[in-house]
Amino acid sequence: MSQRILYGGLFHETHSFVDGVTHWQDFSIARGNEILAMRGDASVTDGFLQEAGALDMEVVPTVDIRATPGATVDNAVFERFWDEFSAIARPELASGRTDGIFLVLHGAMVTTGHDDPEGVFMRRIRALPGAAGLPLFGVLDLHANVSADMCRHANGLLAYRENPHTDGMQTGRRATALLARAIRERVMPHMTWCRPPVVWAPPGTGTAADPMLSLEQFARRMEAEHASTIWACNFAAGFSFADTQDTGVSLSVISTGSPEDDRRLLEPGARLAWDLREKGNTTYPDVDAVVASFVGASPATSGGPVLLIEPADNIGGGAPGDGTGVLRALLRHNIERSLVVINDPAAVSTLSAASTGSVTRIRIGGRGSRLDEGPVEIDAQLVSRSNGSFELEDRQSHLAAMSGVRFEMGLCAVIRCGRNNGVTVLLTSRKTPPFDLAQLRSQGIEPRDYAVIGVKAAIAHKRAYEPIATASHYVDTPGPCTSNLARLPWRRLSRPVWPLDSISNEEFSCRFS
Repeated sequence: MSQRILYGGLFHETHSFVDGVTHWQDFSIARGNEILAMRGDASVTDGFLQEAGALDMEVVPTVDIRATPGATVDNAVFERFWDEFSAIARPELASGRTDGIFLVLHGAMVTTGHDDPEGVFMRRIRALPGAAGLPLFGVLDLHANVSADMCRHANGLLAYRENPHTDGMQTGRRATALLARAIRERVMPHMTWCRPPVVWAPPGTGTAADPMLSLEQFARRMEAEHASTIWACNFAAGFSFADTQDTGVSLSVISTGSPEDDRRLLEPGARLAWDLREKGNTTYPDVDAVVASFVGASPATSGGPVLLIEPADNIGGGAPGDGTGVLRALLRHNIERSLVVINDPAAVSTLSAASTGSVTRIRIGGRGSRLDEGPVEIDAQLVSRSNGSFELEDRQSHLAAMSGVRFEMGLCAVIRCGRNNGVTVLLTSRKTPPFDLAQLRSQGIEPRDYAVIGVKAAIAHKRAYEPIATASHYVDTPGPCTSNLARLPWRRLSRPVWPLDSISNEEFSCRFS
């Protein structure tokens, strides 16, 4: 007899320090059969659906909402989501036919009404008639700010293990298999959670190097050495731009052992994160100094471009993607064969009536963050326009885990500017994380043809860009995703926490659930 599984999805990485509010219309919404149709799109939900199909599970879809990282979410979005979810979930759960619940979550969402909406969501689910005794499993992003409440109301939340997030679909499959195991074995595991007082900016959280490399290795050893009780161990890096009580690094286990034993196993991992804390701390040289070093030299060979990585305007971290720091430096030093992408629907609109090859005086970028110098005024020669649609080249792209293999940048325009038209700019109407080269190639831009490319990212661009690059320079620019976390106006974060506060080794302590 097939197992009947209730499904829902709530996915947003919230940047508390950028202006504006994320509204319902900013989300992609899937309901009912639209969710079932996500099978094959390489997303986390696809992984769930594939494994559910292989296990002969019957999926009861509710609603799935997800949006590109950005500003704090209007709480009306969360309440509307809950209304739609519960309208299906309430009678389904009350019927007594449901065998389990599966959720696709990010884990770093913040609304105008809740610092931990995922925890609130699961608490509300547990309060529905028929839900309290069911196994509840799901998936979290590696950058989740995991809370004690999330772990209290779930039997098993499994985080990605890779950053860049190339294992989203596989994590969906693994979490679904754990749900099936709980049903099959009639076992209800619990979660135990631990938070060391450490917070890292996204550039310090790649899993190919320490600190995350050693932490993930610790988690895998724990799973192997304690397989009789530990179903899975998560090391979540946290999302440092969501201002919540639980922002930062966390460990958690899905376990059938005692909570006391779980805490004993987690404590060395928390101490390891503390010992490695400096390796997650990052500082960068000023962009103008780096670009000035290119003058009179060849910044790239025929082997590929040099990358200017701009974490402060990291689109994948919720920044507006219209920062002008890199563009200004390229124009100031006249770096030919250079390329940047700027999210600016107003500039695209200004060019809507221009003919290919014509020159228009326009202002671009600098509108999305008060930290930026403001728009750059240039003479722009129009190269091309498009509707901005593209299909990912890499089905394991970080974008695929979030949105599937199709992406919409909105109306786009490619322009050239600067002396000798040496700087190419792709203008988009919807901010698009630079995680797949199809973003450029779909617009007639071959990235290998450029000497220098500005990339608004931190870590997740690496899978796409590093294979074609001759060098990468991380640079400091004005922007809301600064790696200097002390610059941010924290209000809710539980303190003390390193590096915002001075904590000695003797003062080190962890919070446990």
